[in-house]
Amino acid sequence: MKERLIFALDVEDGATALAWVERLRAEVGLFKVGKQLFTSAGPELVRRIVLNGGQVFLDLKYHDIPNTVAKAAIEALRLGVSMLNVHALGGMTMMQTMSAQVRQIAAAEGRPCPLLLAVTILTSASQSDLQAVGIDRPVTEMVVRLAQLAQAAGLDGVVASAQEAPLIRQACGPDFVIVTPGVRPVASAVDDQQRIMTPAAALAAGADYLVVGRPIATASDPVQAARAIVTEMASSASA
Repeated sequence: MKERLIFALDVEDGATALAWVERLRAEVGLFKVGKQLFTSAGPELVRRIVLNGGQVFLDLKYHDIPNTVAKAAIEALRLGVSMLNVHALGGMTMMQTMSAQVRQIAAAEGRPCPLLLAVTILTSASQSDLQAVGIDRPVTEMVVRLAQLAQAAGLDGVVASAQEAPLIRQACGPDFVIVTPGVRPVASAVDDQQRIMTPAAALAAGADYLVVGRPIATASDPVQAARAIVTEMASSASA
């Protein structure tokens, strides 16, 4: 079950990130590298995490013209990442182009292809946030529409709130991967997330992977906090 837990490396520099990797490598399945850390420490950090035995979810949410996104994703492939994502709002052509080119290069170069994911609607976004940018449809409707678009474009799954996971599972089937941020163990702070769920509830809702950051990083004993989450995940799966 620990392979389905992703720890968010929401830190400022590579040295701190590598210290977390060393501390939690035996407790979690993947390490999420986002925009702050990647901007600070760059591709070399990703290479070092992979060389040190860690799997990386490169969370850069590519959103650009199709060829630019495809070329960026190919370089992520060559870094050895296990997951990467794009914004589904980038559209069908962008996602199709990226998926096709990454898979082609992976096969040609004999590299394992990472899971290719699309972000639907950010878990920090509320209905009023969507309306402010001209999206008048309900959050749940937009999430499902974007998930179906990503699936049709050849992607492996989506990043979405666990609250929408049952709808995505119904629309996209049992093999479509759902990666869920906004996961908070019971009694944890909500922070800046709007659509959150506990680990057990997220798995029960249909999530495949859970992204957890602050509830582990700010715990008095991060290793024990990670183990407690894995235990909760396992109990949910066996219930």
